[in-house]
Amino acid sequence: MAGVSTTSAEFENFSDDDELWLSDLETRAIDLENELSVWRESRQRALAEDFDPGPAASPPHESFRGAAGRPDPGPRSPLHTAARRAAARSQPRVSPRNRADQERTRRLINQGRSSARRGRFRRGHKITFGLAVVAVGVTVLIMTVFRPHASWPASVAVVENEISTACQNPNVVSEPNQVNFACGKDTSQILWVFSLMTSGDNPNFTDSKTGRQGLEPISAAQGGAVAWSLNLHHPYNPYSAIDSLQVAARAINNIIGGASLTGSNGKPTVQPGLESNPANCAKYTGSAAVVTRVGYPNICASPVTSQSGQAALVADVYQQWSVGAPPVFAQYASVLFQNANDPGDPQVQAILKSLFGPAA
Repeated sequence: MAGVSTTSAEFENFSDDDELWLSDLETRAIDLENELSVWRESRQRALAEDFDPGPAASPPHESFRGAAGRPDPGPRSPLHTAARRAAARSQPRVSPRNRADQERTRRLINQGRSSARRGRFRRGHKITFGLAVVAVGVTVLIMTVFRPHASWPASVAVVENEISTACQNPNVVSEPNQVNFACGKDTSQILWVFSLMTSGDNPNFTDSKTGRQGLEPISAAQGGAVAWSLNLHHPYNPYSAIDSLQVAARAINNIIGGASLTGSNGKPTVQPGLESNPANCAKYTGSAAVVTRVGYPNICASPVTSQSGQAALVADVYQQWSVGAPPVFAQYASVLFQNANDPGDPQVQAILKSLFGPAA
């Protein structure tokens, strides 16, 4: 028997996404039922022609009458409902969710993703910030490279070359402690600093008040006495830059390390230096320990290597080397010594202006 599958309310209660699929299944089921009815009718006719059952045969089932080509009294209600629903569903349907998806698509096309806009904004902000940093860096570089640099007076370079020659004399070290602060690799600037302050690095300098001549702040007679101990040529020439620098180096080293001399009576005399005082050693080296030997001046047990210790030593040497100079000049000498590689230091510039005027 041919039957028609009816749908219940529960069966029809599917989501919108599944309705089209259900309609297709119902349509296919209807088509199959029709084909089956036609096949059964054809099969029944073939059997009737081969075998006539006679009057006793029962009439065909009611369900075959509609399939035999006779007018159907009317469409079955379930099939009619399914067909109408299938026809209706074949038309495009716009569900609330579809409308929301379309609206979202339109918004993405017109405005783009909000996260993408934020990302583009952040990237743009970073690029702008990076360009600003580069611009500032270039500006600073230009100002650093092209601005006029502060420098020492031109005479300093001349005296530095003369110091290289003068310090080749091995007798500039103190005797007998062999102190050589004045010609040390990292401390020889003391020579041009002292010469700059006392004579403007001018070997022809003459002080009309004291009669001092040349670079070093000692009299010609004193220079001659020191020159004799250095085995220099005679007579000593205070206007010779090399002679003056060698005398200055030996004098500075003796001031620091002391000297053993022969007195006028022919007896040895020990002349103490700045390092013969334990308090000075504590200031210069951080330790008050001194080395004591018979016939030698005392000397600090530790070398003077710290920047602060060397600065204090230079200030003390200047006070003994330039007798009668104002105490502030000793501090000037210390500052210039510490900043030998930095003439642009504000303190250095202030000192140079104080000594030589704004044109220095």
